[in-house]
Amino acid sequence: MTTTDIPRPADAGSGRAVSKKRPRGAATGGLRQAVSATTLLWILACLYGLPVLWFILSSLKPASDLFSYPLTLVPHNPTLSGFKAAWSSANFSQYFINTTIVCVITTILTVGVSCCTGYALAKYDNKWLKVFFLCILATTMLPSEVMLAPEFLVVRDLGLYNSFAGIILPAVLTATGCFMFRQFFLTVPDELVEAARIDGAKELSIFLRIMVPLSRPIMLTLAILSFQWRWNDYIWPLLMLNDPNKFTVQIGIQSIVGAQNINWSVLLGASVISMIPLIAVFLVFQRYVMGADINAGLKD
Repeated sequence: MTTTDIPRPADAGSGRAVSKKRPRGAATGGLRQAVSATTLLWILACLYGLPVLWFILSSLKPASDLFSYPLTLVPHNPTLSGFKAAWSSANFSQYFINTTIVCVITTILTVGVSCCTGYALAKYDNKWLKVFFLCILATTMLPSEVMLAPEFLVVRDLGLYNSFAGIILPAVLTATGCFMFRQFFLTVPDELVEAARIDGAKELSIFLRIMVPLSRPIMLTLAILSFQWRWNDYIWPLLMLNDPNKFTVQIGIQSIVGAQNINWSVLLGASVISMIPLIAVFLVFQRYVMGADINAGLKD
């Protein structure tokens, strides 16, 4: 046996090193995919953000500069006169209080009712519950304008016309909220519920102490959506309210619009003011919308 037949340690090490190398094409392809996805997201963000930016910057322009040619994005002489005129021309403080009362109460009731309904639809095996769920989903196929007339007649006959209760009660049960909670509770293992029942927990205790804490991300998500829906609602409060002291923000903004002319500077300022609570609610609660560990307490 000659010396050339003995494997060299260096050669073996180099072979292992070669085998550990990653293909250059795979790394380049992954980088290309990441860059392309990031670029696409930035393009979409700019497309959605540019009209909003134009809207906010236009609210800082004097009325004479809004339609000046050529159009400019950045105001040359920024002013807050539109905001001051909007706040003083209407009873905005009362509108904000009324809308806040309606939004907070409706959001709490919507989250609670949707959570109970979704849990029953997901964890109880009954054919009539399935039929009921299909009926709830069927309501999403109807335009909201179709439901206005019968809802108005029912609320009027109940004596709730021109009251906050007439705005709140019809908006409590939403098909979207029931669907969100049902789909979430379906992902919760049935073994978790069965283990609680074996330990002697009652159904109400299981729901309040196990299911409700697990569904916190869905609750916060629906709370944000519900608050936004009720804050931006215009048609239903317009039909239900005739007392100016009970008007909501959106009706107050509409009252700024004149019959013959529109003061766009005041209208833009009022619209930006109405956006502030929505942005604040989203910034406060979006950090809590995170994934929940639905397998907590279970053993493999």
